[in-house]
Amino acid sequence: MASGCSLVWIGALLLGLGASPARAFQFQHHGYEEMVRALFAVQSQCSYVTRLYSIGRSVEGRHLYVLEFSDNPGIHEPLEPEFKYVGNMHGNEVLGRELLIFLSQFLCEEYRAGNQRVTALIHNTRIHILPSMNPDGYEVAARQGPELNGYLVGRGNSRDVDLNRNFPDLNGLMYYYEKSNGKNHHLPLPDNWEVQVEPETLAVIKWMQNYNFVLSANLHGGAVVANYPFDKSREARVRGKTIYSATPDDKIFQKLAKTYSYAHGWMHKGFNCGDYFEEGITNGASWYSLTKGMQDFNYLYTNCFEITLELSCDKFPPASVLPREWLANREALVSYMEQVHHGIKGMVYDDNNNPIGNAAISVASISHDITSGVDGDYFRLLLPGTYTVTTSAPGYQPSTRTVTVGPAEATQLHFYLKTEPKGTNLNVKVPQGKKSPSPPAKGPPANLGPR
Repeated sequence: MASGCSLVWIGALLLGLGASPARAFQFQHHGYEEMVRALFAVQSQCSYVTRLYSIGRSVEGRHLYVLEFSDNPGIHEPLEPEFKYVGNMHGNEVLGRELLIFLSQFLCEEYRAGNQRVTALIHNTRIHILPSMNPDGYEVAARQGPELNGYLVGRGNSRDVDLNRNFPDLNGLMYYYEKSNGKNHHLPLPDNWEVQVEPETLAVIKWMQNYNFVLSANLHGGAVVANYPFDKSREARVRGKTIYSATPDDKIFQKLAKTYSYAHGWMHKGFNCGDYFEEGITNGASWYSLTKGMQDFNYLYTNCFEITLELSCDKFPPASVLPREWLANREALVSYMEQVHHGIKGMVYDDNNNPIGNAAISVASISHDITSGVDGDYFRLLLPGTYTVTTSAPGYQPSTRTVTVGPAEATQLHFYLKTEPKGTNLNVKVPQGKKSPSPPAKGPPANLGPR
């Protein structure tokens, strides 16, 4: 559906995005068919650096289309990180969906115009953009339109399930392991998890399994703030008091959130939608506790660091405000993608220079490991500083090195693991000797805030 479309001319770009010739952007709300046409149009215009693919279908059979940007579309290049944006998880929170469509058009046009910053980003990053995770819910919300849209109309999928309360709950297991010095990454999924989640959730989890994503953001609406993990509190809420639940990478997550907040037109000011968030960021659990959310799942099940971006007070803003929202978010969307190139990255090899996949990369003083991908490459987001890094893999002797990380591009640090001598097992950790905790009893209905 086209609702109140307007034609806006974009002139000189801000903050290093160049001063390309002015080009027209058509700002409108995109129904499913219009969104698909827009994505195919971008793919056609920039076929040499894009690929359009589907990760699955919604309950009503709509494709969940992803537009990829890369100098080698469809191919993972070792040492080139994978990034993703996900929009419209809640069907009635539509600004993220439109911003990701605009971002796709923008990247294509700026690449064709020779914009150096955009060209470097596409050549050095594999970018995946999913504008709508919940196309069925969007259609329900769109039938109401911006003027009559309710707070919950179209929020869930076709079965009225909130997709951001639908991922396997790994937080309880993580909090249990923290007390017993247990596993701190890539936690196991529960039995029969595939039949316990919605088709849209299943498609996204399979997507995460197939790509070694490093950094991600999930675009929502209903507030204006950059929200970071953990979303689920370690402690029960007491008399309205919320409790900050930090990840081992809390400082990195704060920096990622501030990157978006300060590059945004007004998020960093803190006062928005009747709320105040200092510097425009918040820990999820400190705001309110949320169970089975996507950003916590990313961190606990994969190598990916994800934050949730609340981008508008109005969940379904009229088309007339889309140009202003695009200008407020454009630099932030680009700057956040560039954060995937910080920290350390490298290859893990064996004695014969063969890559080793699924090797664990541990950083002293940060109790959260990541793993190498199938090609042997790894990416570890870190703040500037000096770190002691250990890499280990079954059948090999661990290797430890010290590295200094600067504020610019990721420092390359390669590891060469020697085969473990026969008759020894240097990598085996002390068994936990305990079963996973039982799922907690069901509590009161989940908080249906913006997230």
